Amino acid sequence: MLDQNKIDSLSRKNIASRGHIIGDQVDVARDEDALDVLSPIDGSILTTIAAGTTRHAHLAITSAREAREDRRWCGQPPSARKKIMLKWADLIEAETLELTVLGVRDNGTEISMAIKAEVGSAVNTIRYYAEALDKQYGQIAPTGEDVLGLVHQEPVGVVGVIVPWNFPLMIGSWKLAPALAMGNSVVLKPPETASLTLLRICQLALEAGLPPGVLNVITGEGSVVGEAIGLSMDVDVLAFTGSGVTGRKLLEYSARSNMKRCFLELGGKSPNIIFDDVPNLAEAAKVSAAAIFRNSGQVCVAGSRLLVEEGIYEEFLQLLAKQSEAMKVGNPLDIKTQSGAINNIGQLERNLEFIRCAQKEGADLYSGGHQILKETGGYYIEPTILTNVGAHDNITRNEVFGPVLAVSAFSGEKAAVSIANSTDYGLAAGVWTADLSRAHRMIRAIRSGVVHVNTYGGADITVPLGGVKQSGNGHDKSLHAFDKYTDLKTAWIKL
Repeated sequence: MLDQNKIDSLSRKNIASRGHIIGDQVDVARDEDALDVLSPIDGSILTTIAAGTTRHAHLAITSAREAREDRRWCGQPPSARKKIMLKWADLIEAETLELTVLGVRDNGTEISMAIKAEVGSAVNTIRYYAEALDKQYGQIAPTGEDVLGLVHQEPVGVVGVIVPWNFPLMIGSWKLAPALAMGNSVVLKPPETASLTLLRICQLALEAGLPPGVLNVITGEGSVVGEAIGLSMDVDVLAFTGSGVTGRKLLEYSARSNMKRCFLELGGKSPNIIFDDVPNLAEAAKVSAAAIFRNSGQVCVAGSRLLVEEGIYEEFLQLLAKQSEAMKVGNPLDIKTQSGAINNIGQLERNLEFIRCAQKEGADLYSGGHQILKETGGYYIEPTILTNVGAHDNITRNEVFGPVLAVSAFSGEKAAVSIANSTDYGLAAGVWTADLSRAHRMIRAIRSGVVHVNTYGGADITVPLGGVKQSGNGHDKSLHAFDKYTDLKTAWIKL
């Protein structure tokens, strides 16, 4: 149970300036190379972080490479690595409320979501991969009696990790935990607008016994630090979640350097499809509202395109609008808040421009659509529903990453599939129907990495998350994530 008094007390704490973690050195940001950290709650300066340079990135990569070459981590028995990772999870869990409040002040997610989706998720993810790491076996090939064929699993080496600001701990742990569990060294670039919690849990990793140099953190601008990691000849694998524009740059950097493997999760424009035989119309409206408006729509898998069958279109819209208008939007540190702040002023302005553009293209503003709570200095938008959107409109084709829902009607299964598959993205989808056969047909027909049926969101660490088309490649979560951070080596032995 969240305690508002404890939250309020923690929210008043001063936050020391934060810097890089390279080897066993934990930096602070100096005035001449610092970036201000602005809170989306009220626009105030929380603290500063170090503005990393190419030189800092190279130092971190060198530190990671040295740790890989001398095998200070990958050379430890799996049981030893497991023990350290479990202790790391325990240390994070012990600071659950402190980390949650710190993260909310930094990125604006409502605290009722953040405590589960950020710190809770990170703890569960680290424990999951810690428990799994000593259960990864090699193979013996089916050969003739005069030959022994062995297939070894080895860590890839140095992994570059770049994560976004919407759920830095959750998404960061999806990459850090399996990469470290397999014995790799890591260079992490946190998001410049939400670095604070990742910096703290990486300090806790050192306290848990992770050898220095195995996990290095460089804060700063993506155009500097991210580019340096992408162009490095000493980074073997790059794991990234973020925009398609940046993903393309990272692929280019890979081609220009050592052709490092790039695993990219690039967002989506996910369809949420409501058939007229939906089991519970009111429940579907409630969940569909949460699917786009929680965390102010700043969710990669957000159900940002709502497709409603014609026979229930008006009734469902009314139920949906009732849900959205009842949502409490505001200070994300208030435990009653259901949708918090937009992460930064640039994203706020981008969201508002999407709404204006949609209206110019002919969409109707059904509800919401305006900036609110300007007097706080923070970044807030009403949950927004746009109807009468066209198949080729900007709002239909491109990811907003905000609390903006594009709604359209359809008639029949074939039309639903056609609309669902009409964008360049393929990350997630939702299908609401009482017809089990239809549900399976839709799962097969929709091109996306995840299809929810009679729900939206909530898939846990046991199942993979990955996209198709321009939503990326590779998978976070589940045992399949190990594949990204593992090389296979064949030993062919003549007997």
